[in-house]
Amino acid sequence: MLQTNEIQRRFSSVEQAIGQAAQACSAERDVPSELRDCLQRLDRQSDLVKEVIQSKDELRIRKMVDDLEQLGDRAKRVCSSGARLTPQMRSAVLHMHEELSELKHQVH
Repeated sequence: MLQTNEIQRRFSSVEQAIGQAAQACSAERDVPSELRDCLQRLDRQSDLVKEVIQSKDELRIRKMVDDLEQLGDRAKRVCSSGARLTPQMRSAVLHMHEELSELKHQVH
């Protein structure tokens, strides 16, 4: 597993990607409710992950990152399901998903 400061650095990129996706979501009108829900939950949970990273509890960090990645998977599925999204929205969600997947692989 990565060192705590490296996890924090990587998580900061994840947090930015979540923020960009959430911002893109709030700028659009016709976002599917499942996608909106995923992004809101990701935003809330990312605050908790910061605390868990500080605790240096590897099991909890892995579990929280896994949970975030599952939400990211759901968001990506909505984007791939033919939902009518702007290219910016789709791009933000796919970038967020990539960041989450990369973090997950690094903490396992």
